[in-house]
Order: sequence, then C-alpha cells, then structure tokens
Amino acid sequence: MTQNRFTVLSQLPEALAKPLEEIVTNPKFSATFTSQQVAHLMDVTGFDAVTLAQHLLPLAAIYADTPVSDFHVGAIVRGGSGALYFGANIEFSGVSLGQTIHAEQAAIAHAWMCGENELSDIIVDTPPCGHCRQFMNELANVEALRITLPNQATKKLHDYLPEAFGPADLGMKIRLMDQQAHQIHADYSDPLLQEALKALNNSYAPYSQALGGVAIELKDQHIYLGSYAENAAFNPSLPPLQVAVIQLRMSGYSFSDIKRVVLAETKNAAVTHLDTTRSVLQKIAPHIQLEHIEI
Repeated sequence: MTQNRFTVLSQLPEALAKPLEEIVTNPKFSATFTSQQVAHLMDVTGFDAVTLAQHLLPLAAIYADTPVSDFHVGAIVRGGSGALYFGANIEFSGVSLGQTIHAEQAAIAHAWMCGENELSDIIVDTPPCGHCRQFMNELANVEALRITLPNQATKKLHDYLPEAFGPADLGMKIRLMDQQAHQIHADYSDPLLQEALKALNNSYAPYSQALGGVAIELKDQHIYLGSYAENAAFNPSLPPLQVAVIQLRMSGYSFSDIKRVVLAETKNAAVTHLDTTRSVLQKIAPHIQLEHIEI
C-alpha cells in the first residue's frame, strides 16, 4: 500500500503532493483528513473541499480489497465537521456477494464510526449503484446531500434517486447518523466485551430493533468497532462485522492482524447476525473463533 501511495502522489499537482505526503505517510494516518488538515490543503492549493476530495480519490481507491472483481472504487465523504473520510469497496472471497461492502458504504460507515452526525458531500469515482443510492437515502440530512462524480456537475442524491423509498415510508423519524438513545447495560470484566456492547449501543436498527455490535481486537491490541446499520429497503443494511472491517482496513491493517472478535446482540431479536458473521469470519480469519454475547 505504501508504494501505491507514492505512485499516486507522483501523479498529483505538486502544490498538493508535497503537503499531502507528510500526512499520508504518517504511520498513524487512518484514511481521514481532519478539518484542520483539509483547511490547510485548501489554503496551499486554492482548491475548494470538493475539488480537493476529487484529487484524493485515487488514494482512497488504494484501500480497496477486491479478490473477486479486481475492480477498485474509491469514495470520500465530507462530514459536518469539515473532515474528509475515505472509503473503498471490500469483497470477501468464498462467501456470498451480498456480503460485499461498497465504497460509498465504507466511507459513510467510516465517518459514522468516527463520530460524525451528518454528511454534506459524497465524492466518488464511479456512478453510485442503486444499492448505494438506497443506502445513502437512509442518512440524516439526506435532502441536502450532494454527490460529485468525475467531470460531472454536483447533484443532490434525489436527482439520482427520484421518488425514493425511505424511512418516512415506514413511519420512521430517526435517520442513520442521528444521535441514538440506546442504553443497554451489562457488567463484563472483559474489556473487549464492553467494547462490543458500546458498538451495540451505537447501532441503528429502527426496523427490527435488533441491535448489534462487533469489536475486533488486533494482535497489537488496537480495537475496532462496528455497529449495525439498517436500511428501509432491508437488503442494503450493513452488518456490524462489515462496519468493523471498514475501520480496520482504513487504518491499514489486514485480516491476518485479527486476534479476537466479539459479536454482541440483543436477546430474542427478530434478526441475528450470528450465522453470517461466523461464516464471513471463517473465510477472512479462519484461525479465529467468534465470541457471541446476547444482552
């Protein structure tokens, strides 16, 4: 990945490449540009935030993991804070294609798990598929959400998804990335179980009420969380393991770095992620036994 970064940097305008190199080669870089870094890059290049993000798309696409299609897609979202978050498509060899993470989903989930409450822009290097347009339609502030594609004018999401079906059609007022009020408590002496519970309490499941969260511990003791994100159309829902995998990949780790995985779910829920989480984990980290808690 490091070599790919230098290849991409060499193809960028010099005014951007030099200050960018200092950021992306930092070992702590996690595919995120803070609002301060964005402001600095805008200042030295003269680009606005969306134009800057368009130049950064090849860097985002480096994070793609595509053993099935070998087709890399990069996406970047701009949070309400002004920060930029990378996303890329992630595929899993040997499991159903329905488990695939799309680049737009990855960027959105990345920003959400980093604490953003809304997005203003999504910049992507290929037109969003119907699956992703439906996933975006679940977002808070969706009416103002702008989408920018290469060599095309920026448009609103609903220009790409007219007469959309969404949360309001099912009587829901809450949206993905809105503040959640879940307060499910349990007393675990194991810190990783507590982290999985934290991820569960952050989940968005207004249709099934089946809260779920995943905590992944790596060999170097870093921990990444994933919260379940439902969708009004059901199928574009993003499972908690996938959300955690996004955080892991955006921080530059691989599946071989995984040490433990805990799935936390609410008891007797209408939906469970146990079987699919176990089957995907078996393929990406066959040496890991999934730990499962119900609360």
